[in-house]
Amino acid sequence: MDLLLATRNPHKTREIQRILGTKFVVRDLRDHPEIPETIENGETFEDNAILKAMAVSKSLRGFVIADDSGLEVDALNGAPGIYSARFAGPNATDQQNIEKLLRELKRSDAKKGQIAARFRCVLALARAAQILGTFEGVVEGTIVDLPRGRGGFGYDPIFKPNGFDQTFGQLAVAKKDRVSHRGRALEKLGAFLSLR
Repeated sequence: MDLLLATRNPHKTREIQRILGTKFVVRDLRDHPEIPETIENGETFEDNAILKAMAVSKSLRGFVIADDSGLEVDALNGAPGIYSARFAGPNATDQQNIEKLLRELKRSDAKKGQIAARFRCVLALARAAQILGTFEGVVEGTIVDLPRGRGGFGYDPIFKPNGFDQTFGQLAVAKKDRVSHRGRALEKLGAFLSLR
Protein backbone atom coordinates (compact mmCIF):
# COMPACT_ATOMS: atom_id res chain seq x y z
CA MET A 1 0.00 0.00 0.00
CA ASP A 2 1.33 3.44 -0.93
CA LEU A 3 1.29 6.16 1.70
CA LEU A 4 2.28 9.77 1.24
CA LEU A 5 3.76 11.35 4.34
CA ALA A 6 3.09 15.08 4.65
CA THR A 7 6.68 16.03 5.50
CA ARG A 8 9.99 16.88 3.90
CA ASN A 9 11.91 15.49 6.88
CA PRO A 10 13.91 12.47 5.65
CA HIS A 11 14.55 11.26 9.24
CA LYS A 12 10.83 11.01 9.88
CA THR A 13 10.16 9.32 6.54
CA ARG A 14 12.84 6.67 7.12
CA GLU A 15 11.62 6.01 10.65
CA ILE A 16 7.99 5.62 9.58
CA GLN A 17 8.92 3.34 6.67
CA ARG A 18 11.07 1.21 8.98
CA ILE A 19 8.32 0.87 11.60
CA LEU A 20 5.49 0.16 9.14
CA GLY A 21 7.56 -2.42 7.28
CA THR A 22 7.33 -3.84 3.79
CA LYS A 23 3.52 -3.90 3.54
CA PHE A 24 3.69 -0.15 2.93
CA VAL A 25 5.68 2.14 0.64
CA VAL A 26 6.15 5.53 2.30
CA ARG A 27 6.93 8.56 0.16
CA ASP A 28 7.08 12.18 1.22
CA LEU A 29 6.80 15.72 -0.11
CA ARG A 30 10.40 15.98 -1.27
CA ASP A 31 9.08 14.77 -4.64
CA HIS A 32 6.37 17.45 -4.64
CA PRO A 33 7.96 20.92 -4.45
CA GLU A 34 4.69 22.39 -5.76
CA ILE A 35 2.94 21.63 -2.45
CA PRO A 36 3.43 24.57 -0.07
CA GLU A 37 4.34 24.18 3.59
CA THR A 38 1.26 23.99 5.82
CA ILE A 39 1.04 26.65 8.51
CA GLU A 40 0.80 24.75 11.78
CA ASN A 41 -1.44 27.08 13.75
CA GLY A 42 -3.46 24.47 15.64
CA GLU A 43 -3.60 24.37 19.41
CA THR A 44 -2.85 20.64 19.75
CA PHE A 45 -0.80 17.94 18.05
CA GLU A 46 -4.04 16.54 16.64
CA ASP A 47 -5.05 19.93 15.20
CA ASN A 48 -1.71 20.29 13.40
CA ALA A 49 -1.68 16.72 12.09
CA ILE A 50 -5.19 17.19 10.67
CA LEU A 51 -4.26 20.55 9.09
CA LYS A 52 -1.28 18.98 7.29
CA ALA A 53 -3.12 15.83 6.17
CA MET A 54 -6.09 17.81 4.85
CA ALA A 55 -3.94 20.34 2.98
CA VAL A 56 -1.91 17.68 1.16
CA SER A 57 -4.86 15.37 0.46
CA LYS A 58 -6.62 18.22 -1.39
CA SER A 59 -3.75 18.29 -3.89
CA LEU A 60 -2.55 14.69 -4.14
CA ARG A 61 -4.38 11.39 -4.56
CA GLY A 62 -4.25 8.38 -2.29
CA PHE A 63 -3.70 7.98 1.42
CA VAL A 64 -1.93 10.88 3.12
CA ILE A 65 -0.58 10.62 6.64
CA ALA A 66 0.59 13.59 8.66
CA ASP A 67 2.42 13.48 11.94
CA ASP A 68 2.69 16.07 14.64
CA SER A 69 4.70 15.14 17.64
CA GLY A 70 6.80 16.60 20.37
CA LEU A 71 8.04 16.60 23.92
CA GLU A 72 5.97 17.67 26.93
CA VAL A 73 7.90 18.45 30.13
CA ASP A 74 5.88 18.70 33.34
CA ALA A 75 8.29 21.15 35.04
CA LEU A 76 7.79 23.51 32.07
CA ASN A 77 3.98 23.23 32.13
CA GLY A 78 3.97 20.96 29.08
CA ALA A 79 6.46 22.96 27.02
CA PRO A 80 7.85 22.74 24.43
CA GLY A 81 4.77 20.78 23.28
CA ILE A 82 3.54 21.74 19.82
CA TYR A 83 6.51 24.11 19.54
CA SER A 84 9.09 21.32 20.01
CA ALA A 85 10.70 21.68 16.57
CA ARG A 86 11.03 25.45 16.88
CA PHE A 87 11.49 25.85 20.64
CA ALA A 88 14.72 27.85 20.22
CA GLY A 89 13.47 29.71 17.13
CA PRO A 90 11.99 29.12 13.66
CA ASN A 91 15.13 27.54 12.16
CA ALA A 92 16.57 26.05 15.33
CA THR A 93 18.74 22.95 15.18
CA ASP A 94 18.14 19.93 17.40
CA GLN A 95 21.16 20.96 19.45
CA GLN A 96 19.82 24.51 19.97
CA ASN A 97 16.43 23.17 21.06
CA ILE A 98 18.06 20.78 23.55
CA GLU A 99 20.27 23.53 24.95
CA LYS A 100 17.30 25.85 25.45
CA LEU A 101 15.28 23.11 27.14
CA LEU A 102 18.10 22.30 29.56
CA ARG A 103 18.57 26.03 30.33
CA GLU A 104 14.86 26.43 31.06
CA LEU A 105 14.95 23.41 33.36
CA LYS A 106 17.90 24.86 35.31
CA ARG A 107 15.82 27.99 35.92
CA SER A 108 12.88 25.94 37.17
CA ASP A 109 12.59 24.16 40.50
CA ALA A 110 12.82 20.75 38.84
CA LYS A 111 14.95 18.20 40.70
CA LYS A 112 17.60 16.38 38.69
CA GLY A 113 16.60 12.85 37.82
CA GLN A 114 12.94 13.55 38.57
CA ILE A 115 11.95 15.61 35.54
CA ALA A 116 8.86 13.84 34.22
CA ALA A 117 8.21 14.19 30.51
CA ARG A 118 6.54 12.41 27.64
CA PHE A 119 6.80 12.21 23.90
CA ARG A 120 3.43 12.46 22.19
CA CYS A 121 2.65 11.71 18.54
CA VAL A 122 -0.61 12.12 16.68
CA LEU A 123 -1.02 10.81 13.14
CA ALA A 124 -3.87 11.92 10.91
CA LEU A 125 -4.92 9.84 7.92
CA ALA A 126 -6.70 11.55 5.02
CA ARG A 127 -7.82 10.81 1.51
CA ALA A 128 -9.54 13.16 -0.93
CA ALA A 129 -9.73 15.95 1.68
CA GLN A 130 -11.46 13.74 4.24
CA ILE A 131 -10.00 12.70 7.59
CA LEU A 132 -10.32 8.93 7.99
CA GLY A 133 -8.91 8.79 11.51
CA THR A 134 -6.35 10.01 14.03
CA PHE A 135 -3.99 7.79 16.00
CA GLU A 136 -2.10 8.78 19.15
CA GLY A 137 0.97 7.30 20.79
CA VAL A 138 2.54 8.41 24.08
CA VAL A 139 5.67 7.28 25.92
CA GLU A 140 6.41 8.47 29.45
CA GLY A 141 9.91 9.12 30.74
CA THR A 142 12.31 11.61 32.29
CA ILE A 143 14.75 14.24 31.06
CA VAL A 144 18.44 13.59 31.72
CA ASP A 145 20.80 16.46 32.50
CA LEU A 146 23.25 15.86 29.63
CA PRO A 147 22.68 14.49 26.11
CA ARG A 148 23.54 10.80 25.80
CA GLY A 149 23.93 8.88 22.55
CA ARG A 150 24.01 9.83 18.89
CA GLY A 151 20.96 7.93 17.68
CA GLY A 152 17.57 9.29 16.74
CA PHE A 153 16.92 13.00 16.30
CA GLY A 154 15.28 15.90 18.06
CA TYR A 155 15.24 15.52 21.85
CA ASP A 156 16.08 11.79 21.77
CA PRO A 157 19.51 12.18 23.50
CA ILE A 158 17.96 13.72 26.64
CA PHE A 159 14.80 11.58 26.96
CA LYS A 160 14.99 8.36 28.98
CA PRO A 161 11.81 6.27 28.66
CA ASN A 162 10.45 4.73 31.86
CA GLY A 163 11.79 1.23 32.45
CA PHE A 164 15.05 1.86 30.56
CA ASP A 165 18.55 2.93 31.60
CA GLN A 166 19.32 4.49 28.22
CA THR A 167 18.00 7.52 26.37
CA PHE A 168 16.29 7.27 23.00
CA GLY A 169 19.62 8.49 21.61
CA GLN A 170 21.34 5.39 23.03
CA LEU A 171 18.73 2.69 22.43
CA ALA A 172 19.13 0.32 19.51
CA VAL A 173 16.87 1.39 16.64
CA ALA A 174 14.65 -1.72 16.76
CA LYS A 175 14.10 -1.33 20.51
CA LYS A 176 13.32 2.37 20.21
CA ASP A 177 10.85 1.72 17.38
CA ARG A 178 8.93 -0.73 19.59
CA VAL A 179 8.51 1.64 22.54
CA SER A 180 8.47 5.09 20.93
CA HIS A 181 5.47 7.40 20.71
CA ARG A 182 5.60 7.26 16.92
CA GLY A 183 5.88 3.47 16.98
CA ARG A 184 2.78 3.22 19.16
CA ALA A 185 0.77 5.58 16.94
CA LEU A 186 1.93 3.75 13.80
CA GLU A 187 0.90 0.40 15.27
CA LYS A 188 -2.66 1.75 15.57
CA LEU A 189 -2.53 3.26 12.05
CA GLY A 190 -1.20 0.01 10.57
CA ALA A 191 -3.98 -1.99 12.20
CA PHE A 192 -6.57 0.44 10.83
CA LEU A 193 -5.16 0.31 7.30
CA SER A 194 -4.92 -3.48 7.31
CA LEU A 195 -8.72 -3.61 7.62
CA ARG A 196 -9.25 -1.47 4.51
